[in-house]
Amino acid sequence: ETMEEHEDNVSIPEFNNLLQADPNLKRYENDFRRRHDMLRKQVLLLEEAEGGVDQFTRSYRSFGVQRLPDNSLFFKEWAPAAEALFLTGEFNGWDKFSHPYSKKEFGKWELTIPPKSDNSPAVDHRTRLKVVVHTKDGERLYRISPWAKYVTREEKSVIYDWVHWDPPQPYVQIHPRPKKPKSLRIYEAHVGIGSPEPKIASYNNFTHNVLPRIKDLGYNCIQLMAIMEHAYYASFGYQITSFFAASSRYGTPDELKELIDVAHSMGIVVLLDVVHSHASKNTEDGLNAFDGSDSCFFHSPPRGEHTLWDSRLFNYASWEVLRFLLSNLRWWMEEYCFDGFRFDGITSMLYHHHGIGTGFSGDYNEYFGLQVDEESLVYLMLSNHILHSLYPDCITIAEDVSGMPALCRRVEEGGLGFDYRLAMAIPDKWIQILKELKDEEWDMGNIVFTLTNRRYGEKCIAYAESHDQALVGDKTLAFWLMDKEMYTNMSTMVPMSHIIDRGMQLHKMIRLLTHGLGGEGYLNFMGESSL
Repeated sequence: ETMEEHEDNVSIPEFNNLLQADPNLKRYENDFRRRHDMLRKQVLLLEEAEGGVDQFTRSYRSFGVQRLPDNSLFFKEWAPAAEALFLTGEFNGWDKFSHPYSKKEFGKWELTIPPKSDNSPAVDHRTRLKVVVHTKDGERLYRISPWAKYVTREEKSVIYDWVHWDPPQPYVQIHPRPKKPKSLRIYEAHVGIGSPEPKIASYNNFTHNVLPRIKDLGYNCIQLMAIMEHAYYASFGYQITSFFAASSRYGTPDELKELIDVAHSMGIVVLLDVVHSHASKNTEDGLNAFDGSDSCFFHSPPRGEHTLWDSRLFNYASWEVLRFLLSNLRWWMEEYCFDGFRFDGITSMLYHHHGIGTGFSGDYNEYFGLQVDEESLVYLMLSNHILHSLYPDCITIAEDVSGMPALCRRVEEGGLGFDYRLAMAIPDKWIQILKELKDEEWDMGNIVFTLTNRRYGEKCIAYAESHDQALVGDKTLAFWLMDKEMYTNMSTMVPMSHIIDRGMQLHKMIRLLTHGLGGEGYLNFMGESSL
């Protein structure tokens, strides 16, 4: 079906399906209708003002830097609070004034640079650039384009550099996307830790050494973490600085394209762990204060700051923020051929309180009313509507702690449109049991209840543990079970000890129960599959 036909579908919601599946939602029907009306209005506005959602969400073809057919270079930015913009870089000897952008309406700035005398582009592939922003207060700021496709860091430097990426022979992916699997078996992986050696591993290492193992173990999906560029490696990829740049610490954009191409040749779909819930506070190499103001892509403080994550929060009602984020989703689908996304930190987006200091009891009043940030919620509906309209096999997974009803119902039914949600209570349950109970105190009834306690008609991805438990301030299940002898008695050269024997058996049972009862898909975090 075409996008136009789909717009009609958006305007005729099938709320009855949703309300029949859960009659308790009937009293909130007006909330569902209002949310859906907000979505419909947004889609119609985009159609009217931008010539269609398809064009609007491909704004990466006009913003940032583009090579035109005659080898001129066209630069375009959105910096509403700036007084003037200039381009500087190795191409002009870092001259701060020779290449001014011209001001357009709605806070846009444009610059065209003709080719060199030999007709080659004025800026060479792999050379450094900077946007110079002049503020109304007379400050001069050096910035990376928010649309930068490649940023690198010199070994001795702290700050990342914007590097012009325009290879003479770009990598061309040849393998088509595999069909959407009926049941997902996800291998959650991080390229940088995909090697036994004490170093940051590469895309090439993953392609040649890790992919064959994933295929051999029977997985049909890989969820890649920490791909969007982040200056702080220890954030595990969750403090994004450049949203359109694949992290250069593992290799080049072409090497990531090859990784995905090879995975597709094995019949494996690849999901990107996408972080649209917040952004790094970095100004020199991040989005923060791009035009010198405290807002631009974000809400002004305090609404625009996340106190626990120490990061900035997007203004999802802003036209240009929608352009940026929706185009970002299209970019990863089109340029790199990802097959879908796991949306990080949904709970923080859905509520004005971001889940901070709030327990979710399951009372439906928690999911409706003034505490819900409906601008963010509609952004998620819009993302899912566009992705599933343009890519029928696209997979989207939500990471939500709160249990928001209709998260995984179709947009046409009044839902948020995700295919799956992560069953986050399950790993918490296993950790709680291992921390607090003796073996003989395990309550099977309670365990089975936790594993099967999910919303009817909404698909879940079950997992015994993920990076959240294994790396963020906790221990893996294997370490909870066996860390006393992990480094001494895990060898086939010595007899099996009681601790290792118990640990291995319980680990297998935990995974078997989770796999069997936990949901419609299964996820395993990198490194646990070898047990």
